[in-house]
Amino acid sequence: MDLTIRAAEPGEYAVLGESLLDGPQDPYLLKLRAVGQRAAEAEVLVALDADGAVLGGVTYAAPGTPWRDIAGPDEAEFRMLAVAREGRGRGVGEALVRACVERARATDGVRALVLSTQPAMLAAQRIYRRLGFVRTPERDWEPVPGLGLMTFRLELEAPS
Repeated sequence: MDLTIRAAEPGEYAVLGESLLDGPQDPYLLKLRAVGQRAAEAEVLVALDADGAVLGGVTYAAPGTPWRDIAGPDEAEFRMLAVAREGRGRGVGEALVRACVERARATDGVRALVLSTQPAMLAAQRIYRRLGFVRTPERDWEPVPGLGLMTFRLELEAPS
């Protein structure tokens, strides 16, 4: 599949915020839909097909950015991985995760990449495990009562 991964542009924020994060209007999801705010405070990546259609997105949060929830001082974090229905099963999610891994490896002082995911996100968890992420149940948490999240970590090899 011909796929481009790059920083999201303002004209793509609405697609990422609404189409890819469909669900009820609770306060946590409203925060997730604030793509413009995330892009100002972290790096929002978008996956586009050959025609320029948005197929997915993810937020990469390097050390020092406010969008980190579970990352320690020597860890980067990615959040809000979302793939549009048209992109599912086509490698879009994995390409976005790989882009985050590359950014983490290129960031000075980052030894690991971490993430949180919902237990029902089985396809995403398969991607994480395939790419070498391991479960860190001691870090599992609830951003809002009743929304339990599982955590994963990828140890990055030292630069050679």
